[in-house]
Amino acid sequence: MQRVFLSAALTLALILALFTVENAFDQPRVLGWFSADKRAEIQLGQHVYQANCAACHGVNLQGQPNWQSPGADGLIPAPPHDETGHTWHHPTDLLFAITKYGIVEAANLEGYQSAMPAYEGVLTDGEIEAVLSFIKSQWPEELQEQHRRLDERAQN
Repeated sequence: MQRVFLSAALTLALILALFTVENAFDQPRVLGWFSADKRAEIQLGQHVYQANCAACHGVNLQGQPNWQSPGADGLIPAPPHDETGHTWHHPTDLLFAITKYGIVEAANLEGYQSAMPAYEGVLTDGEIEAVLSFIKSQWPEELQEQHRRLDERAQN
């Protein structure tokens, strides 16, 4: 009797686990999937940002001086990711794509040269999402709300 009960319980647990995994992969990723209210993700994002992004974009997200004009090398310096920059002007899916694939591929800017590297193969998707969550968490609330509305418009 115990063997039958144990077998039934294990079978039920396996079915439940398979159902959960299957449904997790069936869920489409929607715009706005990074959020400023995910504390653990933000902490990871801050660590990953400091290790991979701060050298160019600044420890405090301040970017490089004169970031709106090409430098001596002809490249645009790294922009700020705080409220003084334009990161929040772009929908989430584009921010993710720029980080993962680089701006040239993400924005289809054939012939454009950028110092911004692509992080595909360097950072996982989860780490990129965490960095974006950290950046967004540093924006004032009204910009976060404005960015949420931008993502909603981008979905339509």
